[in-house]
Amino acid sequence: MNSSSFISKFSFLKRAFGNKPFRLLDIGAGNHSATKAKSVFPNCEYHGVDLERDYNNSEADFKLMKAFYEMDLTRLDFAAIPDNYFDAVLMVHVIEHLYNGDDVIKGLLPKLKSGGYMYIEYPGEKSTRLPSMQGSLNFKDDPTHVRVYSVKELSALLAEKNCTVLKGGTRRNAWFILAMPFRIIKTWLTGKKLQGNIFWDLLGFAEYVWAKKL
Repeated sequence: MNSSSFISKFSFLKRAFGNKPFRLLDIGAGNHSATKAKSVFPNCEYHGVDLERDYNNSEADFKLMKAFYEMDLTRLDFAAIPDNYFDAVLMVHVIEHLYNGDDVIKGLLPKLKSGGYMYIEYPGEKSTRLPSMQGSLNFKDDPTHVRVYSVKELSALLAEKNCTVLKGGTRRNAWFILAMPFRIIKTWLTGKKLQGNIFWDLLGFAEYVWAKKL
């Protein structure tokens, strides 16, 4: 997950909750996600879900979590996670790794309280037509990507499950588009290879859906 993905999902949560306490279920809780979330939302109760406990997480990250659920989402066994408990569920760059991501979403919606929010982000269909690049610019650059989803498909699924889609489409962050030339120059100056995620926002790599449970 790149930096603009963190900013995008947090911006939706910020508008929904501000600085108020809320309960967050983060599906895909690696890469120090708990520390990043708590730095922006110190009053949130953070619960993380991931396939492996130690996917770029430290003990400091786990100390910030109310709970961590180590599970294979594709098995659709979510009994360990409390029902009707969370104010928000995040699934950012997760479902593209799941052949049954639609069923996973259906299985997780009961965990969300009435009036709660869900944010889903993933590589859109356009990503299948972008050039191949290190760091993923084309959908197939990541061999663990198994299925392409769409805003239309996910919106229909959520509507069927008593949710209202508040917003959805191609994810573009104006700040990251404006910062792109400086990120490219910095990469060159440090002697590193350009990463595909630098171009995600400009080229429309990712799509998102932001929904509210009725």
